[in-house]
Amino acid sequence: MSYDSTFTPQGKAIMDLPWREQVRRGFKDMGSRSWSSAKNFGIVGALYSGTECCVEGLRAKNDLSNSVISGCITGGILGAKAGPQAAAAGCAGFAAFSAAIDAYMRMPSEE
Repeated sequence: MSYDSTFTPQGKAIMDLPWREQVRRGFKDMGSRSWSSAKNFGIVGALYSGTECCVEGLRAKNDLSNSVISGCITGGILGAKAGPQAAAAGCAGFAAFSAAIDAYMRMPSEE
C-alpha cells in the first residue's frame, strides 16, 4: 500500500479492509520502501565519496574541481546502464549539483 494505492486496481480491495489492517499494510510498505531508498542513497554516497577521495589523492589538491570531476564520474556511472546519453546527462547533472553544494559549503561564514 502506498500513497497512491486508492488509484490502483487493488485500491478498492485495500479500502475494504479494516482500518487496522490498512494501517499495518501501510507501515509495512513504508518500511520496505524506506529500506530500499536508504540502500540506494548509501550506494550513491559511497560511490561519490570513494571517487572524490581517489580524485583528491591523484590530484594532491583540495579544491572545487575535485567535486566536479567526482560528480561527473559518479553521474556517468549511475546513468551508464541507460545508454550514453543518460551517462552524459548524469555526468553533467551530478557535476553541476556537486559543484553547487561544494561551492556553498566552502563559502566563508559570517561570524
